[in-house]
Amino acid sequence: MPGMVPLLSLLLSVVFHWPVPDPQVTRRFDPPPRPWLSGHRGVDLSASPDAPVRAPAAGTIVFTGTVAGRGVVSLAHPGGLRTTYEPVSRTTLRVGDEVAAGQELGRLAAGHPGCPAAACLHWGLRRGSEYLDPLVLLGFGRVRLLPL
Repeated sequence: MPGMVPLLSLLLSVVFHWPVPDPQVTRRFDPPPRPWLSGHRGVDLSASPDAPVRAPAAGTIVFTGTVAGRGVVSLAHPGGLRTTYEPVSRTTLRVGDEVAAGQELGRLAAGHPGCPAAACLHWGLRRGSEYLDPLVLLGFGRVRLLPL
C-alpha cells in the first residue's frame, strides 16, 4: 500500500522515549468507531505532579496554550506526525521553537479527569487527521499502517 513504507521507515529510524519519568499506563488508546464519536484518542500515563514532561523525539512546537482550562503543548515530528501533551504547566516554549529529544516541554499539572493517580499525562499522536496509538512510537500497542 502506498504511504505505509514512509511511516514504517520513520518509526524505525527515529527513536522515541517516554515523555514522563517512570510512567504507568492508566488508560489505553481507544479510538471511536467514527471520527465524530467519543473515544480516547491517546494514552494516559501516571507520573508525579510537577514531573518534567519531555519531548520523546526532536520536533517543532506547533501549539502551546490552554484548551478547556488545561495547558496543552503539541510537537510536530518528521513524517507528518504530531504528538500532544496535557495537562502541562510552566512551559516557556513558543510556536516555532525547535526542541531536542529529551528537552523539557513543561511540568505535569495535577487534575487530569479520570486519572486514578495524583497526576496523569494525556499523550496523543496524530498523522494528518488520523489519531494513532502513541505507544506504537515506543514499540508497544497495535501497529496500524495507513496509506498516505
